[in-house]
Amino acid sequence: MATYVVGDIQGCYRELMALLETVGFSHNTDQLWCVGDIVARGPDSVDALRFFYTNEHSVHSVLGNHDLNLVAVLLGHREAKRNDKLNGILTASEQLDWVDWLRNQPLMHQLSESNVVSHAGIYPWWSVDEAQVHADEVSDALKSTDFEHFIKSMFSNKPSKWDSSLSGFDRYRFIVNAFTRMRYCHPNGELDLTRKDDPNQHSSQDDLQPWFNFWSSNNYRLLFGHWAALMGKTHRQDIVALDTGCVWGQYMTLYDLNSDNFYYQNAFKA
Repeated sequence: MATYVVGDIQGCYRELMALLETVGFSHNTDQLWCVGDIVARGPDSVDALRFFYTNEHSVHSVLGNHDLNLVAVLLGHREAKRNDKLNGILTASEQLDWVDWLRNQPLMHQLSESNVVSHAGIYPWWSVDEAQVHADEVSDALKSTDFEHFIKSMFSNKPSKWDSSLSGFDRYRFIVNAFTRMRYCHPNGELDLTRKDDPNQHSSQDDLQPWFNFWSSNNYRLLFGHWAALMGKTHRQDIVALDTGCVWGQYMTLYDLNSDNFYYQNAFKA
């Protein structure tokens, strides 16, 4: 039995299938986890989402920002962006089934005693145990009968700094942003949700640093996606970046948790 973790798919369904064929993935014995963002901007979002939904016993995902945006779009609370290429999903008959499936996916999942996966990472001023508690708070809200109120209030950059006294939608919103949108942080714990560039290509601007520069080494290894500009480079063994820009013409990365091997599939030409 093997456990695999794949970087952001974003509608690059053919590349995902090629990777699973390369490793001989078996739905009977193996497990696949995605770091989130199954959909958006790639050519085959509907096929990618359908693959996860129909194979939920062996194929799983934590929630990414594009996945949550899709829930809001399908419920009519946000407009679909042309660049997200969601038409196949928006005309499918399974839309409400997919909403229910997506809102039951976690923000964070512990793959083993020492491996944790989330979309953007873990807010570095939380411990893993604290992060799990906060992820579960949002999961409970998403699974509740009035979850649409949560969805409608979720999209904002504020508050940008954690405070344990935060409550209501402000609290939920920060937790969601930390797990699904975080890249850079200030030393005081404030998130900067606007910058997306590669920190490896230039010296730090002001006091902004990649979130993982503030993460203290412990017994956990964190696997995440979201930040394609990193191209897998964090310069840390305990922080594994798996989004390698397949949707932008680069390649998709699959990690074998058992063998510690990485597999790569170049993006197919359109």
